[in-house]
Amino acid sequence: MRLRHRDGTTVHLSYCTNVHAAERLDGILEQLDTYAVPIRERLDADVLGLGLWLAAPVAAGLAGDQADLRRLRQELDARGLEVVTLNGFPYEAFQQPVVKHAVYQPDWAAPRRLAYTMDLARVLIGLLPDDAVRGSISTLPLAWRSPWDDERASACRRALDELARGLHDLPRPVRVAFEPEPGCIIENTTEAVALLGDVDTSVLGICLDLAHLACAWEDPGDALKRLRAANLPVVKTQISAALASADPRRDAEVLDAYVEPRFLHQTRGPVWLSTDDLDQALATPGGDAQPWRVHYHVPLHQAPVPPLAATTDVLDDALRELIGDQAADCDHFDVETYTWQVLPPQSRPAGPADLAAGIAAELAFARDRLRAIPGMSS
Repeated sequence: MRLRHRDGTTVHLSYCTNVHAAERLDGILEQLDTYAVPIRERLDADVLGLGLWLAAPVAAGLAGDQADLRRLRQELDARGLEVVTLNGFPYEAFQQPVVKHAVYQPDWAAPRRLAYTMDLARVLIGLLPDDAVRGSISTLPLAWRSPWDDERASACRRALDELARGLHDLPRPVRVAFEPEPGCIIENTTEAVALLGDVDTSVLGICLDLAHLACAWEDPGDALKRLRAANLPVVKTQISAALASADPRRDAEVLDAYVEPRFLHQTRGPVWLSTDDLDQALATPGGDAQPWRVHYHVPLHQAPVPPLAATTDVLDDALRELIGDQAADCDHFDVETYTWQVLPPQSRPAGPADLAAGIAAELAFARDRLRAIPGMSS
């Protein structure tokens, strides 16, 4: 979907397809009819944006086969779907029974990460609408925090320099956005400025995931000021909400229902609590004597299991900071709730039709939030 900012910028809104498991081209095409078309129809939208996730093997195949790439573009066009952004964070197997730390591999110290990202960039060139100003690709914030040393840091720097050169050689603008995430080398905007402040910002920048921002206990206004002062652009925003508990001791039983084996759910308190997963936080003595925010992307439009809450207040503040001024700080917004199938049983979709309805409701929520900001229109 497209909206318009008062400065004339076209603001793109999409949903991220990493919620779906398909990792072959035929399966991806099947997703379009199972989910994307019903979502577009529910929203009564002429065109629906997809934040497409392509696993590394299918990205390499499409980048090397122009016939298959043209086929994908034609299938998108025929269904009223468009792609201006790709999610290049998970390399493959993102909806396997157990993902956890594997999602951070390969990292930017490994040549495979650069190759995958450039494959995605070449694919995106073939998918971009003719009138799109640019494309974007989100990626991991260099690496998980360990192991990390000077050698790995140097390897990442060389990869980023080569990435920038490769992006400049493309026939249309594509920017890559590094996504701060709890537990990674770049966990927040302060670390983003420290480690990415001297990159080529004409093609590299930040993906601001709003659930991650909340888990870092960052004030959106302060975070955006920090990035602006460093001239680090927000290339892409992932509209997401984290799980929150004001009283983890009271909420322990309900929080335990969100413990699951597939994804990491890093848990942070405002003072000292910092664990890599929710079950670890629940087992930390004294850790429940403060509020928690949990890296668990919850559906935007519906409340978590009571008395838990979602960080939609942080989401609203961040959206106002990003596009509430005279100029838009970001033009690519992607709804990224990949956890639908691991929610507590009473909150999970019953099947594909339920999931499509839920994603459509999330997109309507995000669209309405964006429209409500002064200076925004359809």
